Amino acid sequence: MIKVLFVCHGNICRSPLAQSVLRYMVDERGEGENYTIESAATSTEEIGNPPHRGTVDKLREAGIPLVEHYAVQVTKRDYDKYDFIIGMDAYNKHNLKRVFDGDPESKVYNLLEFAGKDRDIADPWYTGDFDATYEDVIEGCEAFLEYISE
Repeated sequence: MIKVLFVCHGNICRSPLAQSVLRYMVDERGEGENYTIESAATSTEEIGNPPHRGTVDKLREAGIPLVEHYAVQVTKRDYDKYDFIIGMDAYNKHNLKRVFDGDPESKVYNLLEFAGKDRDIADPWYTGDFDATYEDVIEGCEAFLEYISE
């Protein structure tokens, strides 16, 4: 079982988008039973809220089912629960390492690292551009699955 936790600031835009996209991808490949895929926030601002309307609309437009989700905050215990803890930007990665007192098992990544890119996935909460965020998430998730299969 491969256990993945996607993390962004509020857990209503990027991380539930990535959670739904990766869930869809592994299910389409017939590998869904091999994965646990969740998402969480580094902040407390949106705890208990559903995914942002822009995330919901983008997934609907792409024909990808939204994973039922309400924002939760990442905890120190999550480090032991997941194999891959994947942030959407450098700020998330920094905060994750602070929550986990470092990254002794090298589990913390930025999603686009798997695609060989050293840049963040822009937060559509601020940019309003859910299309660009979606494209980056697709690229990152595809590269992640390639990484796993190697």
